Amino acid sequence: MAHPGPDLEARIARLEAESQIRQLVARYSFDIDDRNIDAVRALFADDAVLRSHDGVMHAVGPDAIMAQFDGRFAVLGPGHHVMHDIQIDFVDDDTATGRVAGHAELMRHGRMMVAAIRYDDRYRKTSAGWKFAERVIGFLYYVPVEAYPHILARPDRNHAYAEPKLADYPEQLPSWIAYEQAHKR
Repeated sequence: MAHPGPDLEARIARLEAESQIRQLVARYSFDIDDRNIDAVRALFADDAVLRSHDGVMHAVGPDAIMAQFDGRFAVLGPGHHVMHDIQIDFVDDDTATGRVAGHAELMRHGRMMVAAIRYDDRYRKTSAGWKFAERVIGFLYYVPVEAYPHILARPDRNHAYAEPKLADYPEQLPSWIAYEQAHKR
């Protein structure tokens, strides 16, 4: 039997890398919900960035990222983060970008809340495996569960803070804006 060529080996390596990145994304959700702090820290590269589209969150490096999580956990009770769709695009053998769609059910300031989430990610292969190089979180909505039935009818769908804020997507996306303008809406 002939030895598989470099093309097949490269394709298998790419599939293995994609599987490892999917595991990284899954571990993030489980470890955040379980407050497995050492495991969460291990998910990030030494110079990683964790931030939010609304600018409230912005931390560089594992120490700052973990301090930021401590602040988040101070107002959060139990939660359940579920990731649904993961799009991974490889830049090269050691770098990839990703978009992850998910939702969360959680307690925040003693209130049951639901959130639709998107992460814009950059992943880097390190000596310890694939890690987050950057993770940017955005919200379609983040609301008390009683507000959920009609939340998509309004633009200020982020109710995680004292005053509601505009949702991060889709209305802020260039593709959404261009479509709406093209259709004169």
